[in-house]
Amino acid sequence: MDVLIAFLIFIGAMVACLLADGPMLLPLLAGFVCFYIVALHKGFSFRQTAGMALKGAGDSLVVIRVLLMIGFLTALWRSAGTITFFVYYGIQIITPSMFIMITFLLACLLSYALGTSFGVAGTVGVIFMALARSGGVSEIVTAGAVMSGVYFGDRASPASSSANLVAAVTHTKLYDNVKLMMKTGLFPLILSAGIYLLLSIKHPISHVDEAILDALRSDFSINLWLIVPAVLMLVLPLFKVSVMIAMTASVLSAAAVSIFAQGLSFVETFQFAVLGYTAKSGNLGEILNGGGMVSMLEVCGIVLLSCSYSGIFSGTQMLESIQALLERLMSHIGKFGVMLVTGIAATGIFCNQTIASIMCSDLLAAPYEKRGASREELAMDIENSVIVTAGLMPWAIACTVPLGMLGVGISALPYAVLLYLIPACYIVTKKIWYPA
Repeated sequence: MDVLIAFLIFIGAMVACLLADGPMLLPLLAGFVCFYIVALHKGFSFRQTAGMALKGAGDSLVVIRVLLMIGFLTALWRSAGTITFFVYYGIQIITPSMFIMITFLLACLLSYALGTSFGVAGTVGVIFMALARSGGVSEIVTAGAVMSGVYFGDRASPASSSANLVAAVTHTKLYDNVKLMMKTGLFPLILSAGIYLLLSIKHPISHVDEAILDALRSDFSINLWLIVPAVLMLVLPLFKVSVMIAMTASVLSAAAVSIFAQGLSFVETFQFAVLGYTAKSGNLGEILNGGGMVSMLEVCGIVLLSCSYSGIFSGTQMLESIQALLERLMSHIGKFGVMLVTGIAATGIFCNQTIASIMCSDLLAAPYEKRGASREELAMDIENSVIVTAGLMPWAIACTVPLGMLGVGISALPYAVLLYLIPACYIVTKKIWYPA
């Protein structure tokens, strides 16, 4: 009963925070206090409970390092003109009957390289939405293609915060997970590309607004050096270079390109890396502005606190009764069915992809183990359910933020086909990867 009360207080605090548009850290702190008190009530000492929380928080440090590096990366790719390079030449190859297809593929490429859904939706997505509006293409279809593309990388990129988080909480190897994500995601990716090709033919663009190209040319010096940070981020992991080294190389090269190719000073470049990019020109500045280490601080706090919950849950075993219920449910709808239901419920309650992923790991790690499943299977089931379905939950941050950036409502969600196809295909094909 005390665990249930703690969860109800936590959920109530989360709902109040969402309604008041407040920072997520406040309800997380309230929940932390509640679960700490439950642990004390169960007979654990203050010091023992603190040790559990610190152990869980320690597991988050590897993710926090990646999150901070993503902050540097997203700002310096802006200042270096790397994002601009891809957008500029992406626009150049657009043909009337390929616009939506190119939008999807470019969003996939950049989200995989950067590992961020919001960063790509807020830059590439916004620019292609402007092209769609000026060229007479359906806004909701274009937005659906963008949503599919940005979550391709958010799910499967080695630079993705969600991929690193899932690897950390399930105690699995990131690159092993990425390989499996690419394998399990290949069929839905091909299906999605085919669907967007048909939608491109049905919704051709009438013309490409040359003013956007002029604005890109006026704000940046566009040359081949701009692609170096992306090449390093995409190629180094293929040689099994650690994600931190690959990201560091990309960050340093982006800083060098910012200084030597774009004419920024060292001080300006450093400020952008920490505080976020701010364009001097007003042409496309409002679109390209953002990123930086500070943009990741709240997310780092969420991960730190959420992982401290995991330590308390694990140390006190306060979730045992819920886990037993979930294990019994697996007999009826299977492990992935339970993961899908639990993930949707957790996302619906907490409105946050990160918290939902950690909660699903906490709740289902023990039932999966009792059912003979490996930690890798647990990680894959989270990636193929929670990570993508969060983008379809109309009130979840993973959905509302990118749709807000794109300037459309939930009417675009039926066209975010990759987010449906990944779990749908995985239900059918999972036995190929996990025959048991």
